[in-house]
Amino acid sequence: MSISYGDLMQVDLGKLGTAVSDWKKVVSNLEQLETDARGGLKKKSDRARWEGVNAGVTRKFVDKTVKEFADLHMEASSIFQVLEDAHHELVGLQKGVRTLTAEAKEKGYTVQDNGDGTVSVGLRPDADAKKGKDGKEDDTKADRQHYADSITRKVAHAHDIDVSTKLALKRAHGSDLYNAGHAKYDSLNDAQVERALELARKREDMSDRELAELNRLLRHNGREKDGEFATEFFEGLGGPRQTLEFYAALSTDGTGQDASKTRLAAVQDLQKYMGHALANATDPYTPQSVRGDRQHLPSWWGAEFRKLGTQEIEWERGMWSKPYGYQVLGGLLRYGNYDPAFLTPIAEHVTQLHQDDPQRFFSNRPAGSDDRFGFNPSGKLGSGNDPLNSVLEALGHSPEAAEQFFTEKPTAYNEDGTIKSGAKTDFTSYLDLFTDKDFEWTTDRNATHMGIDPEATDKARNYGPDALGHALEAAATGRPYDSDTVDPSVEHSKAQAKLTHDIVEKFAKNPDLLTHNMNGDLADEETGPLYALRDSLGNIAADYMGDFQRSMYMEGSDSKAFPVNGAPANLGYGDAQKFLGLVGQDPDAYSAITAAQQSYTTAVVHQFLDAEGKGLTAEDASRVGDLVAPGAAVAGIMSNSRADAIYDYHTASDKEYNEAVADNAKWVGRFLGLGTGAIPPPFSVVTEPVNWLVEDTTAAVVDKVTADTTDEAEHAAGKEYSKGRIAAMQSSSRAVDSYFQHHRDIDPATTDAINRAVRTAAGVSHSDGAQWNSSGDGT
Repeated sequence: MSISYGDLMQVDLGKLGTAVSDWKKVVSNLEQLETDARGGLKKKSDRARWEGVNAGVTRKFVDKTVKEFADLHMEASSIFQVLEDAHHELVGLQKGVRTLTAEAKEKGYTVQDNGDGTVSVGLRPDADAKKGKDGKEDDTKADRQHYADSITRKVAHAHDIDVSTKLALKRAHGSDLYNAGHAKYDSLNDAQVERALELARKREDMSDRELAELNRLLRHNGREKDGEFATEFFEGLGGPRQTLEFYAALSTDGTGQDASKTRLAAVQDLQKYMGHALANATDPYTPQSVRGDRQHLPSWWGAEFRKLGTQEIEWERGMWSKPYGYQVLGGLLRYGNYDPAFLTPIAEHVTQLHQDDPQRFFSNRPAGSDDRFGFNPSGKLGSGNDPLNSVLEALGHSPEAAEQFFTEKPTAYNEDGTIKSGAKTDFTSYLDLFTDKDFEWTTDRNATHMGIDPEATDKARNYGPDALGHALEAAATGRPYDSDTVDPSVEHSKAQAKLTHDIVEKFAKNPDLLTHNMNGDLADEETGPLYALRDSLGNIAADYMGDFQRSMYMEGSDSKAFPVNGAPANLGYGDAQKFLGLVGQDPDAYSAITAAQQSYTTAVVHQFLDAEGKGLTAEDASRVGDLVAPGAAVAGIMSNSRADAIYDYHTASDKEYNEAVADNAKWVGRFLGLGTGAIPPPFSVVTEPVNWLVEDTTAAVVDKVTADTTDEAEHAAGKEYSKGRIAAMQSSSRAVDSYFQHHRDIDPATTDAINRAVRTAAGVSHSDGAQWNSSGDGT
């Protein structure tokens, strides 16, 4: 029976704490008894000159008695260690659940115990003031789900601790009432590792229930900061080869033709949790564990994985189709934030192997199978045959490794993964290599007759470029590509800013890499091989919005009015405009850039108004107008780019653009709540002023995107951005209005003058941006 939310909320852990104290005393007393018995009774027995029956019986009896004292001490110590760890973790989880519950109730939410370990978070009927801007319950749906998921995860962890503790205590005590010391544990972690390895040794013979148990152990313990569980688990598997054999056996078992949906879901979880655990175990910079040593796998594991990468892996004797090590390892690497010392050499080696022979890893592709089979059970971005896609996806989750991979000089590797001494690669950077028009991307599918479904085949050919976009995004921004977390400590390094400069310049000068004319509606245009990574390029542009706004009207690199997040990218004037026009033809990129543009402009305007305060006069109007101009120019480029995609290339619709904005509203909070020098106070901390501003700015972005549209007649008449111009003027005006609504002590004549200047500047600059992009047709 699972622990429920109510159980964790109400249980009195003080009683468990008392039991821990009692067992600590028992351990101390038994230790003294063992010492006395060994140093007194046994020592006297050993020195005695027994004769007759005493010589054969008494001495053995004394030896056995001393051993029993030792076993009792060991068992008591194991019980104490297990209970102490369980108590410590349960107290933390209970505190966390109670805190989350209090926060949810403060917002007007209700927490409902579903009785099965999960909770549902609803809205109190009398909590209208806590609802969204329009008083709708849907406006709080995402926030309520966040609380439900967070509480459920903690309850599930508590259940896992409870189950692991029961099993450890049972094993420590054993089934013999008259014989102690059956298992020795220095911590609850030891017991959990033992159980995980016991299950793992069954490999594909694990039942669904046992595999679910292993997944729970990996999920709750594999990412612990000290790395202890993860390290001991992989060491217990036996080594790199045994790790690959274990994962290969389970992944193919769960993705085979006869596998049930339950089994497939279980191996998908195993892929994820093992990947995160491997990243943890191979990270040498984890905090010190309770034992005072750093828990991580030795560095030779990375070298061994590289050696095994080009070798066939066999986990059943007589196998016909044997995968290469990199195909198996790639499935695990797709999850987890890996240390550069481990991942970068693997990524370089795989890339160089691919460059030498793009089809190298497809010789053993399983024939007659559908796309469900593979070492990537998740099915995301390929079936797992091409390890290049896997390592690029791994880099997308590993910012430090990605930055090193794309910004440092490439290292040449031999086929066995060792460094090729004194040799150089025939390319200067991986950015140059991947953007070479002759670079060959593979089709990572297992379907037997791919030609029958050309649409699916074309989609599969984009898996590599899509993963490349994720890797570039992580390298340039310093965060995993799919992370929504705002980390105030992450600023753009010089290397990241330089990489972004190079990315913008590269695609601005080679627009044919990104064009998307798949319908063939423009006779002189061909679809570019890398158009699939435009969404990631849009996220990079959003993350560097200050740099892009600086470039619109050639603002200086030391500008105080338009701050950037860390090192400046120093984007070229024409390159930045061209780049935005290219990527803006993708709905996701467009919405990310638009949300970032609006929030950044709002923050810059509020920064100025807040600094001037009551000293504002009508004469400041032109200065505020100058602050909205660059953002409006970016909006103009986006309007024209959106029209190009809809009416020239016919690759997107207004509906797709409008729907994409909901997923990218995160950029509003990211800029308005970012605690870095990019956005000065009061936006450096998420406080109430930021909360109302995030809400208002998000609404402004949605309104602008929805209004930034046109019809066939307007496009034919060259007015494809007229509504977008109006929307830009309104959203810029809204940026100052949101400030004045919370600072009503400013002279009305001054607010009118500033608002007028903002609308005028926004209108002119939006036209500038649209014309800049329009004059560069062909992008």
